[in-house]
Amino acid sequence: MALDKPYKDIPGTLIFDAEQARKGYHLNQFCMSLMKADNRARFKADQRAYLNEWPMSEAQKQAVVDMDLNRAMQLGGNIYFLAKIGATHGKSFQQMAGSMTGMSEEEYRAMMLAGGRSIEGNRFVGEDGNAQAQHQPQGLAGRKETT
Repeated sequence: MALDKPYKDIPGTLIFDAEQARKGYHLNQFCMSLMKADNRARFKADQRAYLNEWPMSEAQKQAVVDMDLNRAMQLGGNIYFLAKIGATHGKSFQQMAGSMTGMSEEEYRAMMLAGGRSIEGNRFVGEDGNAQAQHQPQGLAGRKETT
């Protein structure tokens, strides 16, 4: 019996649940490996070679290479693990979050200091607020399952 997931109707939000955890297990383990300096050095020296040591899907590996954090999350990545990729490249969490919204770091910081995104138009999928998929760099990703 499938679990009811009413949270899938929250625009701009991908919930890291058990299904996502299973899907992204190896991706997240790869990210955790970047906690060790020698692994970071190996990854930076030849990203593809290091990624090929992990039993991830090609889509997951490409998301890492592209630094496409939205796609990596769709493929099971947990943002707290994915942050290690950004840190390996010298990016702050704020820079990474900005990239996920299509904003510069400065634009993202200003939005957050102003209270974040408005709830207006963003209560459920299908409204026309700025957190809706059609207004995000990941396009329709929030509306459909992707593998």
